[in-house]
Amino acid sequence: MTDLATGERTFAETIERDQRVEPRDWMPDGYRKTMIRQIAQHAHSEIIGMQPEGGWITRAPSLRRKAILLAKVQDEAGHGLYLYSAAETLGADRGDLTRRLIEGRQKYSSIFNYPTLSFADVGVIGWLVDGAAICNQVPLCRSSYGPYARAMIRICKEESFHQRQGYELLMTMMRGSDEQRAMVQDAVDRWWWPSLMMFGPPDADSPNSAQSMAWRIKRHSNDDLRQRFVDMSAPQAEALGVTLPDPALKWNAEREHYDFGAIDWDEFKKVISGGGPLNRERIAHRKRADDEGAWVREAAAAHARKQREGARA
Repeated sequence: MTDLATGERTFAETIERDQRVEPRDWMPDGYRKTMIRQIAQHAHSEIIGMQPEGGWITRAPSLRRKAILLAKVQDEAGHGLYLYSAAETLGADRGDLTRRLIEGRQKYSSIFNYPTLSFADVGVIGWLVDGAAICNQVPLCRSSYGPYARAMIRICKEESFHQRQGYELLMTMMRGSDEQRAMVQDAVDRWWWPSLMMFGPPDADSPNSAQSMAWRIKRHSNDDLRQRFVDMSAPQAEALGVTLPDPALKWNAEREHYDFGAIDWDEFKKVISGGGPLNRERIAHRKRADDEGAWVREAAAAHARKQREGARA
């Protein structure tokens, strides 16, 4: 058993050498709690994130689009399972994490509380929402906690594919009718600012960011990641032929970055606190799915018990 002083020294050296912390390694309680909170929030976001696009599976305009959307929603379910498994390596219980989500004691990304009003939203979610996720998550492939970092490698590869799928859908719609182009522009207008909020509050108002960076859980600040996303998205919007809904957006040659307008952080706080357009509906749907799946979990547990009893006999 590792004594406290030795554990603290070994942990500090592991972080300093930019090596991975593994499940059986000693770690501070604060690190463990931070990792469980972050991984759980990420897992919840993947599972709740199935809902906005999942509602369009039966209304997809073609069999090809339906197959693409089915595959994407299935990927998101897989991401959630990878991440819940990573949280379990820290001693978390998957059922407890689900209860915490349903009871409002753990959060998920605010972006998934907005409605999807047209099929163009499916493309914009792929382009902007998954694009923001890629900016945020690629550095997490180098996170200091090993199981999380390794899970992120596959997740990021799949998210990158989702982003390209979304952009391809929008390019197809922009080559279509005036009505289709208007649908794309409307969706961009609605999703742009919530996408910028995905990176979290400004660094000055982020209570966990500095410590997470010191522990090398994350590698870049919220504001740096948000700037990367804007710099990536603005040229893509121009190529797509849509206008991002920000009159302040312009290239700053001196900074070599795009300047952009002020974000409505009051809206972010309202949505993240449960006051968004679809917070109640999203959680109610998740609770219903959990209730309806209880018999499956009970049957699996009973089968596992029977197998153990048979092995002992």
